[in-house]
Amino acid sequence: MCGVFGVYNSKTPAEDTFYGLYSLQHRGQEAVGIVVAGFDEERKKSVYRQHKGMGLVSEVFKDPEIFEKLPGYAAIGHNRYSTTGASKSASNIQPFSLTYRSGHLAIAHNGNLTNSRALRKELTEQGVIFQASSDTEIIPHLAALSKEKEPVHQIYQALRQVQGAFCLVILANDQLIAARDPYGVRPLALGKATDPETGEATFYIASETCAFDILSVEYVREIEPGELLLIDKQSTKTHKPTSLYLPPSKRKARCIFEYVYFARPDSIVFNQSVDKIRRNLGKNLAREARVEPSNDDRHLIVASVPDSSNTAALGFVRESNKISRPARFEHGLIRNHYVGRTFIQPGKESREIKVRSKYNIIRGVLQNRQIVLIDDSIVRGTTAKMLIKLIREAGPKEIHLHISSPPITNPCFYGMDFPTKGQLLTHMFADAKDDKEEVERIREYIGVDSLKYLSLQGLLNSVPRFENEACSYCTACFTGDYPIRVADATTDKEEYDE
Repeated sequence: MCGVFGVYNSKTPAEDTFYGLYSLQHRGQEAVGIVVAGFDEERKKSVYRQHKGMGLVSEVFKDPEIFEKLPGYAAIGHNRYSTTGASKSASNIQPFSLTYRSGHLAIAHNGNLTNSRALRKELTEQGVIFQASSDTEIIPHLAALSKEKEPVHQIYQALRQVQGAFCLVILANDQLIAARDPYGVRPLALGKATDPETGEATFYIASETCAFDILSVEYVREIEPGELLLIDKQSTKTHKPTSLYLPPSKRKARCIFEYVYFARPDSIVFNQSVDKIRRNLGKNLAREARVEPSNDDRHLIVASVPDSSNTAALGFVRESNKISRPARFEHGLIRNHYVGRTFIQPGKESREIKVRSKYNIIRGVLQNRQIVLIDDSIVRGTTAKMLIKLIREAGPKEIHLHISSPPITNPCFYGMDFPTKGQLLTHMFADAKDDKEEVERIREYIGVDSLKYLSLQGLLNSVPRFENEACSYCTACFTGDYPIRVADATTDKEEYDE
């Protein structure tokens, strides 16, 4: 998924970007980088400085002296979560920075290009030399080959050639450019702060608005699907960046999984509160649920798999009580917040090892109780199976697993790390005669007394509808309905790694 951040007209751009990326750490934990645009007084010319490394934001930028070496007025940053390009290769750490005929260029990308292999082959045949295996590097090469004179028009021309999902923050000489694909797959937001003395604006770009909160920045709006937003010195005085628009798509395809799992609940994504949507998911799951309190229990004991399922569980409990099915929320699992998100750790072994270190059970809450456990999704099933085994050690009477999304049945080519059907739990039981048998076999495999998924209609009823849009969301991972052509999509993120 990746997290991107940009700032323009700041006295401390590297520090601002550090805090922005720190808030976006949930979107990528493999590597982090910051590129700062500044001015070299001795040589009287603009210069880009950077610092990148493998690991978390706090690890890569733990030395305060790093920021002293990154002076400037603008910056972009990136938290990496690999879907294309080797996860352990330092050459794939973004932002990518280069010097070309029009000056300096740096780029950070969230998403996945679905025609990257075809474009890469075409560029290679033209003599272009690639330094990394990430699909992102294709964009600056296309821009460099453009016959346009202005960087923003070069980038515009480059983006007309790529397909797939992209949210970009780009430094082009002394300008900051933000861009979003016409389908609007991934979120990107604009923020602003005003200097009370000069009246000038400082602009911020971020994958999620939670990155603005840490800096006390005002959320202005989302970058619109297909928009290229140009921020320059003039923009800081007028408070009005310039916009260009790519040709519109026939439909929009906002990733609905952002609401289900990936975005932080305190963020505004696609101009909507993630917290509110997740509560809706829980409410609709409660309406579809059929578990009743046993004769020995006055209430259903509802526990969540922290932290991404907490809000859905609250919605589930509230709606359950509303429809006369008594329920009480309890903390049955405690999460160790010093362990990263297991879902986005590359490699199966790493994920399995971290499950026990990530969660601990509260035996007094779970023991001899009928438990409804709320989770947001099941992807590979590794975490769910081990988690249920852990909960069984507390001796609950029953475990009823409720998932606040439909079964994930198809790979994602737009930036989520389940790129092949063979990696999905549902593929293991693809020979089931119908959906009911498939769910039953998944239930047996995970080891719960019952398993309930939210229906697709329940999911769609939980999210807002956009005016004048026949279709607003991408649900391909649940339905196989791909809004963007995927014939050339990269299905093996290590394929270019030598």
